[in-house]
Amino acid sequence: MTTDDLSKAIVELERDKVMALIKERLEAGDKPLSIISKLQEGMTEVGKLFESGNYFISELINSGAIMKEAMVELEPRLTGSKQEFRGNIVIATVKGDIHDLGKNIVVMLLKGTGYNVIDLGVDVSPEKVIEVVKEHKAPLLGLSVLLTSCLESMQQTVGEVKNAGVDTKVMIGGPIINDKALEYCGADFGSTSGSSAVKFAEEVFGAKK
Repeated sequence: MTTDDLSKAIVELERDKVMALIKERLEAGDKPLSIISKLQEGMTEVGKLFESGNYFISELINSGAIMKEAMVELEPRLTGSKQEFRGNIVIATVKGDIHDLGKNIVVMLLKGTGYNVIDLGVDVSPEKVIEVVKEHKAPLLGLSVLLTSCLESMQQTVGEVKNAGVDTKVMIGGPIINDKALEYCGADFGSTSGSSAVKFAEEVFGAKK
């Protein structure tokens, strides 16, 4: 269980407290990425509570609404006034999974650091993923999953992308992603952290220069 006040506030679905703490931390000089990191910790805990049956779809939707409102406040602060276009990244939640909270955070972070992100949404088939990666010649593909039951779908998507011979690196993300899940799926990178996804993107696009 998280001990940070902001993380706990989102777990406990305290919308007003979340927004007040964000304002307080921004005024104190905290970086937007560090604030988002604490929000992510809370959302990861919400996901665990949902998986265990302690939270239901209503709590999941409520926490997502709070998170989206928080990101409306934080997203503009992620974008520098002189960001240059760095390249294309395709991102999607895998087939069978309809959760987009984590994916949306990563999309905002990547856009905020200068990438053109093609967001395919949720419940996306491997065929669609491959089609769009080829169309945009994207050096990086991000795949998101929340539910353990959809890990097989993640593995299938990664496998089909690799077998299609597409020249793209594949990163996977979600609260259930660990070293074992990464090995099982066969992706190039995996993390539960949106900021780690940004760092991996920098490695991929840095190598392309």
